[in-house]
Amino acid sequence: MSEQRNLVLLTFPDTTTWRSAFEAAQHLPGLHAVAALERSSDGVLEVRDTFTRGAGVATVGSGVLGGLVGLLGGPVGVLLGFTAGAALGNAAEERYATEAGAAMIVLSPRVPDGGALLALDVRESSPGPADGLAAEHGAVLDRIDEHTFAEQVRAAEKKAEGKAEGKKAEERREG
Repeated sequence: MSEQRNLVLLTFPDTTTWRSAFEAAQHLPGLHAVAALERSSDGVLEVRDTFTRGAGVATVGSGVLGGLVGLLGGPVGVLLGFTAGAALGNAAEERYATEAGAAMIVLSPRVPDGGALLALDVRESSPGPADGLAAEHGAVLDRIDEHTFAEQVRAAEKKAEGKAEGKKAEERREG
């Protein structure tokens, strides 16, 4: 199998067993991010924990690069360069966080009442490590390739935008 970016979903029937799988998932080869979603028995959904490999690297790296460029302008240039670089890096990380939020909305129906779901964003060269993680922790595994999942997220966003536009139009007619 060539390298492929997938969303690997591990579903747990209860909320007591996902934590050890979450910790182990952080060491999977190719892992970019993992999020733990938990639904109480009365249906309330919570994002219980998240991990992103390299979080903050874009912000700090861009800041350092900007600071180095700013050396040409002296101490004030370093400060301005670092600030501008960090702002650009942070914008990239914020974009990823926004996309992750939309993804969680799409995944929410998959979380069983009284259960949990781990969503792993991982570049896999082999399904073995994730499959082994699921088997070791008693989780049901589902794998969605990045393109299919991105289409699902875009469709959900369009649906939400359509509902928001419809609500605004209705409010204009009433107001």
